[in-house]
Amino acid sequence: MKLHSIFLRDTCILPNDLDVLIEPFRAGWTHVQRIESCGFDATIRYAHWHFMWVQESYSRRGVGSTEETAIYKALASALLSVSIRFNAAEFDSLHVSRVPGFYIANVTMYARHIQEDASLEMAAESYLQSTR
Repeated sequence: MKLHSIFLRDTCILPNDLDVLIEPFRAGWTHVQRIESCGFDATIRYAHWHFMWVQESYSRRGVGSTEETAIYKALASALLSVSIRFNAAEFDSLHVSRVPGFYIANVTMYARHIQEDASLEMAAESYLQSTR
């Protein structure tokens, strides 16, 4: 998993002509393969949509017997904490520590949002309408 990787909620709507490779990550989320946030941003903007960076960050820890397991658990936990009103997240930082017998991973994710409209207020309105 590379820093600045993008994760999308399963409910995220993308521009029609967007051709990106995604793979399931965990329930409710997919991982965009082979493209980091700056390239993904350019692709979204080329389609005349908006890939908004939100200042909400989510830092979580994961513990595992292997480094990979600890990272996966931390990422999964961070994605669970991303507000439901945002449909994407960016993997921003990672720190892994090894203690006797296990690993501890600290992950930070930033909320992102993809939409056709330029205003996040539109995202908030559509979120509120979908929860009624």
